[in-house]
Amino acid sequence: MVSPDAVLQLELDTRHRQNRYRRRKTLQSPQGVEVLVNGKRCLGFSSNDYLGLANHPALIKSFQQAANQYGVGSGASHLVSGHGAEHQALEEELAAFTGRPRALLFSTGYMANVGVIRALMGQGDLVVQDRLNHASLLDGGFLCRAQFERYPHADLAAAQSLLANNSAERRLLVTDGVFSMDGDLADLPALAATADQNNAWLMVDDAHGFGVLGKTGRGIAEHFAMDIDSLPILVGTLGKGFGTFGAFVAGSEALIESLIQFARTYIYTTALPPAVAAATRTALTLIDSESWRREKLQTLIAHFQQGAAERGVAVMASPTPIQPVLIGDDQQVIKIGELLLEAGFWTGAIRPPTVPVGSARLRITLTAEHETEHVDALLDALAGALKSVGGT
Repeated sequence: MVSPDAVLQLELDTRHRQNRYRRRKTLQSPQGVEVLVNGKRCLGFSSNDYLGLANHPALIKSFQQAANQYGVGSGASHLVSGHGAEHQALEEELAAFTGRPRALLFSTGYMANVGVIRALMGQGDLVVQDRLNHASLLDGGFLCRAQFERYPHADLAAAQSLLANNSAERRLLVTDGVFSMDGDLADLPALAATADQNNAWLMVDDAHGFGVLGKTGRGIAEHFAMDIDSLPILVGTLGKGFGTFGAFVAGSEALIESLIQFARTYIYTTALPPAVAAATRTALTLIDSESWRREKLQTLIAHFQQGAAERGVAVMASPTPIQPVLIGDDQQVIKIGELLLEAGFWTGAIRPPTVPVGSARLRITLTAEHETEHVDALLDALAGALKSVGGT
């Protein structure tokens, strides 16, 4: 009998030869502009902490106070004995924040997306998704036992065709709000019209939009002025713009009650620590009251794009803090990432299977804590690294 390790090592060796082997770096400081990673001090440009709230003193204080009052762990699932006062208050505040009747907390964004799709869709149904959706949405489609179809990125005609040429009674059209590796926005008004024309429900995962998009940070639904009728299933995560951890689904009374009854990833897992919920409530208050964070982000995005153009660095079109630099070659993107880290800049070197083959890129992210001089220094280093490996 061949040992499991021998089989697994062959797969690991293959990934290594393909320049797609992933290695973790150890963060030894709080999230922020200046970070300590693998013992090296550098400027961080790889975090999803877009508003700079993950290490905010007010969130830390709320977390500590709630831990002192409620302890650390929640002790059980929401339906057993783990649903506490902080969870309930946060759900009510998230519902108000999104303009929906109800909201439901999940322990992670992955569990929220898989749980929603599996709870709502099954054999005989149809799920249609953008091909570049997050892995959690795609896995929800694969696991729900419905017919699962994907359309080329942002190809509305293809989405329309998949929905129109199917006889399934229950249909779900699913998209990211902000695509996490490209930084572009889904055309939600057009997708909502497509869903309406084909008697489908529209589900949006706005993980990277909440706190960032919209005049008041309500995300892509606010950005496009979409209400619950045009966007009935809204998913958000708390570990990005909110600076904490976890996820939620916002929608109608019937939707949330259905998830409580049927979403296995909600029913059969331990609830978030109450201190995390308390810290998130404080983050909501800051998102509401400190619009300067979003305004500064927009200034930094424009500055980055202008500076990149001036230095001849080609960046992908993105109106969000996610600013990808397409490299293409897997080995080259690793080398460029290493050169930047040596120069004191931590960026994300993203390769397949996270992105399609041939589209390896640096995923540079901006936060409200960055300053223009940080961006300029990164761009100078990036232009030098690209030149040294023969990039443009």
